[in-house]
Amino acid sequence: MMSLILQIETATTVCSVALSENGSVLAHKEIQQRNVHAEVITLFIDEVLKMAGKQYRQLNAVAVSCGPGSYTGLRIGISVTKGLCYSLDIPFIAVETLEAMTDGMIAETSDNDVLFCPMIDARRMEVFTAIFDAEGQRIRSTSAEIIDQYSFSDLLKTNKIIFFGDGAAKCSEVLGANPHVQIIPDFQNSALHLTEKATEKFINKDFEDTAYFEPYYLKDFIAGKKSV
Repeated sequence: MMSLILQIETATTVCSVALSENGSVLAHKEIQQRNVHAEVITLFIDEVLKMAGKQYRQLNAVAVSCGPGSYTGLRIGISVTKGLCYSLDIPFIAVETLEAMTDGMIAETSDNDVLFCPMIDARRMEVFTAIFDAEGQRIRSTSAEIIDQYSFSDLLKTNKIIFFGDGAAKCSEVLGANPHVQIIPDFQNSALHLTEKATEKFINKDFEDTAYFEPYYLKDFIAGKKSV
């Protein structure tokens, strides 16, 4: 079964688009900059298709990083995905952001005797996070966590944990002295990281209801108060 899948990642400050065919990436384009997702996302999609020599009508599905993450970023990514899936009459694939991040980090890591803790910055000392083993299997469910010196203490007694993502820097001060802690704060989310899960879901026909799908916010959106 052919799978030409457009992949969209807008859950953080990175706006990223990739195109994969049967699990291999043909082209991608991304930028790390706040508040530009709405301006560049459709341009990036056009460019990625042109780079790969493909047309919209050839797409078999669209996959999107569905959260948790930035409320606004997720809304943009999901809206664009819905629009494309509706207009092209193709399947909608959702990949949890933390799972995609972990696939990306595992691909960059040679050490198999570690756990992976992707972290997305929320606010203050809070992050959206989960724990995965070296095979990418989830061993702790997704949650919003306030990071302090006791965080993950049970797992850190016997496991080395790699903390990564734009929320990982929050761990440095409170957990950085632990010899079992490795912090990689410069890891960037990318649509490239959706490839494995998106291809797997396409093969298994694990599709979402385009009309009713909502991003995985994890927490209710709280709008900031305007200054008087």
